[in-house]
Amino acid sequence: MSSAAGRPGPQQSWTVLVFSHRPEVREAITMAIGRRPAPDLGRVRFREVGGIADVLAAVDAGEIDLAILDGEAQPTGGMGLSRQLKNEIDDCPPIIVTVRRRDDRWLATWSQADAVLVHPLDPLTAAETVADVLRRARSGELVTRS
Repeated sequence: MSSAAGRPGPQQSWTVLVFSHRPEVREAITMAIGRRPAPDLGRVRFREVGGIADVLAAVDAGEIDLAILDGEAQPTGGMGLSRQLKNEIDDCPPIIVTVRRRDDRWLATWSQADAVLVHPLDPLTAAETVADVLRRARSGELVTRS
């Protein structure tokens, strides 16, 4: 993984994993965030995956800087996957979980996600949330140890 901590800024790039079993959800997430969520962070490269095995392999290998997980994914949702990753992976990258209902935001606490986004995704909110999480990871504010 390109270590998020100590990243100098806009000339760097970030690898963001986007997980959903539905390609249209992955596309909605990447389109809402855009390739450059904030000028001070540089560009993001999206790695879209549709299966849990792909998520586990990428996170375990340290290949990503941020994971965005679809809370509604089937057969296993992003909230349960977030909790599993946070509890089982040393140096787990930050995680954002997407939910369909605003009332489900409380589940992010249970899932140990670093942030939550609600569908339909607002591009401004999505980009700001991703930028905030990446900045906190870069500064060391996020605890990445299980």
